[in-house]
Amino acid sequence: MAEVVQQDGLVLNGLTKILGGRVIIDDLHLVVNKGEMVSLLGPSGCGKTTTLRMIAGFLIPDKGDILLDGKDVTTLGPEKRPSAMVFQNYALWPHMTVFNNVAYPLKVRKMQKPEIEKRVHDALGLVNLMHHKDSRPGQISGGEQQRVALARALVQEPDILLLDEPLSNLDAKLRVKVREDIRELQRRLGITTVIVTHDQDEALSISDRIAVMNNGKIEQFSTPQELYDRPETEYVANFIGSLNHVTGGYADGQIVPGSDVVGIRPEDVHFSNEQVSGSFPATVELVVPRGHFCEVYLKRADVELRAFISANVPTAGKQGFARIGKALVYHDGKLIRVA
Repeated sequence: MAEVVQQDGLVLNGLTKILGGRVIIDDLHLVVNKGEMVSLLGPSGCGKTTTLRMIAGFLIPDKGDILLDGKDVTTLGPEKRPSAMVFQNYALWPHMTVFNNVAYPLKVRKMQKPEIEKRVHDALGLVNLMHHKDSRPGQISGGEQQRVALARALVQEPDILLLDEPLSNLDAKLRVKVREDIRELQRRLGITTVIVTHDQDEALSISDRIAVMNNGKIEQFSTPQELYDRPETEYVANFIGSLNHVTGGYADGQIVPGSDVVGIRPEDVHFSNEQVSGSFPATVELVVPRGHFCEVYLKRADVELRAFISANVPTAGKQGFARIGKALVYHDGKLIRVA
């Protein structure tokens, strides 16, 4: 086992978890700095929620260590950890008022009433829900219920905040608004936060760093921009953003024969009426409006490419020239160069 790192924030050192005879998490290592917001991103079944539940104390790892601010909490139950979790379904008591839902974990700890009232008022103020303190969950919107669940976590004054797909039950427009609220609040409080999501847009927009997970392991742990610009594996490149895949090689702006995989972002494919250095003849096969840009399908004799074009959009059947601005070249699934 690797030596346990001693530092503030969260350290996962060689975590392994077996459930139902299957390895769900396999020797996972992760360091989340104090005050940082990190997303665990990946498809269903990749192990991200199992990882979060081990951090929270609802599952005990079969191997490995969990440290919070330098303290070993590996075998502690959730009630003994300085963490608080917001569940996917919010887990609010329908018969309780908003105030009492938020106050519940403090009452379980048998805090004095004046302290409970102060903390609950502070937490509801943080999420702008004081006007709903006497409402019940069924009387408020889904976005407001999510904020109640967030207030109930924050009222515990945790050292680390854990969010399990907290926006999945909201419609698309509200999801954007609430994730912005969460990010602003996290930055204001400076609280170490780990969020589980399968939504790449959500992860890219709110995270300081993202851990892309696959089969119980972390494929890459980087900033959103690094993940997009330099995905270290084909898996990450496919999961983050859109990508053209071409089997072959890449030289001087051209797709050439070869056995590697060339990945090209659609925004790095350019189309014009005139031939320039590195461009090649191409025909517009299809144009699909996407709002502020169009998805344009281009074809030459042996290659098909998608391009994202927002100005001077060509029409179907148009013949012209395509040029590749940047390519990611992979061999055996690993990035070997950016050209």
